[in-house]
Amino acid sequence: MNIEPTVSRDIVMRLKRARGQLDGVINMIDEERSCSDVVTQLAAVSKALDRAGFKIVASGLQQCWEHGEDAPMTREELEKLFLSLA
Repeated sequence: MNIEPTVSRDIVMRLKRARGQLDGVINMIDEERSCSDVVTQLAAVSKALDRAGFKIVASGLQQCWEHGEDAPMTREELEKLFLSLA
């Protein structure tokens, strides 16, 4: 699947942000921060990863829409990817 460069940069940026947030969660656990703080930060990591995944699936949907029968993925494959994020 080819992802447009602007979309790809956005996805990579989201993933890097999630990586930084995850490092923050690990540090918070090491520092014995409150459960509430850790879970709040962990939820932010999860949301960032979900958004990156949805961007990838949306890009695949767009390609299928534009290329019709020559699309890189079938409807079923895209549906499976989408559901794996749900």
